[in-house]
Amino acid sequence: MRSVVRVAVALVVCALVLAACGGQRRPEGAGGSTSTAGAGGGRITIATGNTTGVYYQLGGGLAQLIDKNIEGYRATASETGASVQNVQGIVAGNYQVAFSLMDTASDAVEGKGSFTSPQPIEALTRLYPNYTQVLVRSDSGINSVADMKGKRVSTGSPNSGTEVIARRLLTAAGLDPAKDVQAQRLGLPETQDGIKDGTIDAMFWSGGLPTGGITDVTTSLKDKVKFLDLSSLLSPLQSANGPIYEAGSIPAATYGQPADVPTIVVPNVLVVKKGFDEALAEQLVKLIFDQRAELEKVNAAAKDISLDTARKTDPIPLNPGATKALDGLGAK
Repeated sequence: MRSVVRVAVALVVCALVLAACGGQRRPEGAGGSTSTAGAGGGRITIATGNTTGVYYQLGGGLAQLIDKNIEGYRATASETGASVQNVQGIVAGNYQVAFSLMDTASDAVEGKGSFTSPQPIEALTRLYPNYTQVLVRSDSGINSVADMKGKRVSTGSPNSGTEVIARRLLTAAGLDPAKDVQAQRLGLPETQDGIKDGTIDAMFWSGGLPTGGITDVTTSLKDKVKFLDLSSLLSPLQSANGPIYEAGSIPAATYGQPADVPTIVVPNVLVVKKGFDEALAEQLVKLIFDQRAELEKVNAAAKDISLDTARKTDPIPLNPGATKALDGLGAK
């Protein structure tokens, strides 16, 4: 019965977000020659993430802004498994623009982690930070990541940025992600269901604040779930993976918690394939900053998109058109 209800809810949600996504949502991996964009116009497919995550919401908002403001172009936000899949899709030509976590995009440029060789991608701009959000059921006996040994843990969608950081955090806590936990490689909607019905003990999520799926879990379960403090894992995470990971805090008011939650943050970046049309790149970057207030209406995470950090995409090179736009906008 629950699956029937969920299908009905999903249909309603899809209807509500259709306008924001710039038209009909394309399936994962959709694209090819019918969705290319270049000088003179065309279709832009934006690779986002799970439907209850911030990437999907902001991707839909960006698609709508493109439709309204860049003559000759139509844009579509596509649901995906997020960062790793998005980078792979950009390189394959399935998407023209993609959201990605900086750690995943950095791995792609350097040919490590989930990538066996350097990937030809460029950045349009650095975006807002993603907050690592680790929730556990209060009756699970889990008070730290190390306590997840033997537990049923959702590590995120396959080939997602959430999965990358989940595995790294488990390793930093002294666990083997492949052996020490019962890993459930689930998207956020499925994870929400699992932690609510008790078939999952703990979940990882990397996303902006607030993330709709996390709001759903905390609102539904209240004190039956709790966030984990991740501050003790920052040092080993940085030692193994570099300074791209930083200390952060989830404000108590975000999800109605009793106190702020210390956590680990990593920036997001908007990426394209190397050689992406420079004139279009310039227009896209200008659009994001000129219309940031409109993106904020879609999700508050967009408030943290800043010209102060827009250029900070190293080791991912900026597209020359993006550099020109940021120069004109007075970015630091």
